[in-house]
Amino acid sequence: MAKIVLENVDKVYSGGVKAVDNLNLEIADGEFMVLVGPSGCGKSTALRMIAGLEEISDGTLSIGDKVVNDLPPKNRDIAMVFQNYALYPHMTVEQNLAFGLKLRKTPKPEIERRVKEAAAMLGLEPYLKRKPAALSGGQRQRVAMGRAIVREPQAFLMDEPLSNLDAKLRVQMRASLNQLHERLGVTTVYVTHDQIEAMTLGDRVAVLRDGRLQQVDTPKNLFDHPVNLFVAGFIGSPAMNFVTAALTENGTGATLKFADHTLPVPAETLEERPALRDYFGREIVLGIRPSDFDDAEMAAHNSGTMEVVADVTEELGTEINVIFTVDAPPLEHEDAAALAADAAGDGDDEDGVGAGLPLARDKSVFTARVNPRSVVRPGQPITLAVDTRQLHYFDKVSGLAIGHPANVAAKA
Repeated sequence: MAKIVLENVDKVYSGGVKAVDNLNLEIADGEFMVLVGPSGCGKSTALRMIAGLEEISDGTLSIGDKVVNDLPPKNRDIAMVFQNYALYPHMTVEQNLAFGLKLRKTPKPEIERRVKEAAAMLGLEPYLKRKPAALSGGQRQRVAMGRAIVREPQAFLMDEPLSNLDAKLRVQMRASLNQLHERLGVTTVYVTHDQIEAMTLGDRVAVLRDGRLQQVDTPKNLFDHPVNLFVAGFIGSPAMNFVTAALTENGTGATLKFADHTLPVPAETLEERPALRDYFGREIVLGIRPSDFDDAEMAAHNSGTMEVVADVTEELGTEINVIFTVDAPPLEHEDAAALAADAAGDGDDEDGVGAGLPLARDKSVFTARVNPRSVVRPGQPITLAVDTRQLHYFDKVSGLAIGHPANVAAKA
């Protein structure tokens, strides 16, 4: 096992295209780090630089306290798992697992031991004599992972290994990957564009956009304390709702007004984020997560309410998604535009929410996730409770989260 450190790493292709821009990231020994972001954000390029499959244009890459910038892939002691399995079709599962070890002239008893242990760990024992064509997609991916495990490397590098599997298999394989990491404790760098995968697998998650690192933190901190509009909108499904709101001081605290809605800002929020006071009398971007709404008739927290009309309801069994419009123009910001473009081109929203309403025109489309016992139906009015303790506040111009410790430190 080993820690992996990227210091001021750049990747510039011919024509001056910068795929990775000044990436600084330290992956601890034994950590499961997920690189996530939309297509073209540089996550796979970063992984390939760690593997040695792409040259580093500038900066330093260390694996286990050893600078490996100029070291060929075979000497980096890492193992990769790819999206397309890359199995040898003419070999059995057992032969596929053993092949890399044979190339390294590993003693036969040691090969047999490692293959046996990996097969048992991955539930592949019944399939050792089969060829890849006789396996399901999930079984093939387990063979690909087994081939990496038998190497007993310093680190695993995984490039979207589950993207070829159907939704149910992806859930099962995520659980298997978690168990494997708990058992092996090997440093793992995992690339995905699926933020649900990132949140369920990573000890920490690094969010990239246009080759630049936006934020790296635990899944919970990314969800609860995003550093900017892009991270806030990218992490979470359904996505966070955004609207421009006027922040106004009143006798006891402050209020947020947008369209015909007014929400109070809790006094404790102003204490925790004194920087908000600098925005009194100004417009900010307000963010509300769908999970911070509920039907007011059964809400546990009711510090603010919104009277709306449900346009669409999606009954999911464990909750109901209520999609409605707010009489305020959609947010115009480059981060919001990037998120909208990614959502339109990706189609990976597992909840089926977020594409918007075709007849919304110049209104903002919101999603609220409410109690499954709510009787709300399309076309009916509903009073939504808002947990105002969980509201998110962003600068209208920069898109940075107001009062976030990282932004306060950068400004100091």
